[in-house]
Amino acid sequence: MLVLLGFAMSAVFMVLIMTKKLTPVLALIIVPTIFGLFAGAGLGIGTMVLDSMKSMTSTAALLMFAIIYFGLMIDVGLFDPLVRFILRKLGNDPAKVVLGTAILAAAVSLDGDGSTTFILTTAAMLPVYLRLKMSPVVLTCVAGLANGTMNILPWGGPTARAATALKISVSEVFVPMIPSLIAGLVVVFVFAWLLGLQERNRLRSAAPEIWGPADTPDGGASTRGTGAGRFGFGRKGRGPRAAGPAGGTAAAGGSSVAILDRTDDLVDERDSAMADTALDPNRATLRPRLQWFNLGLTVAIMVLLVADLVPLPFVFMVGSAFALLVNFPKLKDQGAQLIAHAPSIVAVVSMVMAAAVLTGVLNGTGMVKAMSTWLVQIIPADMGPLMAVITGVLSIPMTFFMSNDAFYFGVLPVLSETAAHYGISAAEMARASITGQPFHLQSPLVPAILLLVSLAKVDLGDHHKKVLWRTAVVSLVMLGVGVATGAIGIG
Repeated sequence: MLVLLGFAMSAVFMVLIMTKKLTPVLALIIVPTIFGLFAGAGLGIGTMVLDSMKSMTSTAALLMFAIIYFGLMIDVGLFDPLVRFILRKLGNDPAKVVLGTAILAAAVSLDGDGSTTFILTTAAMLPVYLRLKMSPVVLTCVAGLANGTMNILPWGGPTARAATALKISVSEVFVPMIPSLIAGLVVVFVFAWLLGLQERNRLRSAAPEIWGPADTPDGGASTRGTGAGRFGFGRKGRGPRAAGPAGGTAAAGGSSVAILDRTDDLVDERDSAMADTALDPNRATLRPRLQWFNLGLTVAIMVLLVADLVPLPFVFMVGSAFALLVNFPKLKDQGAQLIAHAPSIVAVVSMVMAAAVLTGVLNGTGMVKAMSTWLVQIIPADMGPLMAVITGVLSIPMTFFMSNDAFYFGVLPVLSETAAHYGISAAEMARASITGQPFHLQSPLVPAILLLVSLAKVDLGDHHKKVLWRTAVVSLVMLGVGVATGAIGIG
């Protein structure tokens, strides 16, 4: 019964948020409560949830003050020079921007912390997406793909857990998986490029008067009937093209086209159209004279974050306090800044607290343990030699619906013990078990992904619809390469 209820609860939850029948917060509260009562939790369900919630309070504080801090830094213009630099290097071609997002997220993921990766990637790239009218869901999808793939690094957590649970060295688990990691990143970059091409075509279809129609041979704007100020993608994505009466080649209807070699021209032309967004170059919250102070404060916070010398929630609390005090010394302005970011704060903190209902019910009722035990028991004996492959496949959904601790310390040892009877080593089982990490990182039980969608102001259901099948592909490719290279054996 617990097994049936556990899987049914997970399925109902995913259907409701992906079909947008309920918001993630409501689904996280209502669905586990109903299923928990059916599982016999009774009045004890409240204690289960509160016990789970206690472990999430520091995470909620971290996310709350991180949102305040980086929202403030965007408002005061700290990242404006970075946005201009990125636009100059990547041009205004969405395909290059999305690929650049994947590369940036993968590079920052080297520190092994998902929250850091998503904070820096969003702070750097979200203004670019908004300026170019690109979908922030693409940003969250690509960042989630890159970070999830890089999460198998030895210092990222899952690899260390797998090694510890099976009493083997971390290097024994990770080093043979390097080819799988490289293959996974290649798939991520391919997905990023394809998503960028989709964004390019969407922008052309939505606003051909700005980007140009998609059916021209060079991907640029058609010159028929154009007027001054029209832009499109130039050859090789080197910036926009403008149609106008001067400086170009004669075209149908007397129009002419000039290639603008500098992306700055596009940025300058379109700044006036950004007045209703946080990217308005004339916004009242800009603090250009405090640029170096804000940069120094941000660098100090990042150093403390990586060094892990002080609890991160406290780091962002103090950082937010000093940032508000220096940039907005007037009490009224400080209050206005906090109110401005309140919607994002409420969205992410409420989701973290609501996730405690799901985890509390899963653990408190024994659903997680029952589900894992059942999965081990139903594996036919003649499939024993494929235990490593089966473990890799199971790691995709199981690490999504339960914590890494529950999977690696509760499920993996049982699977590994069974696999040993078929000549499959513990190291091979550990390697197979980490291939599901790209999918795991998209779970609503992972605080970092809640921070990502909140900072980008993206609905979690929209993120899941775009990212889940792609992360499943990445996980399966990593598993397949592991088998092909011998890192994951077949008994």
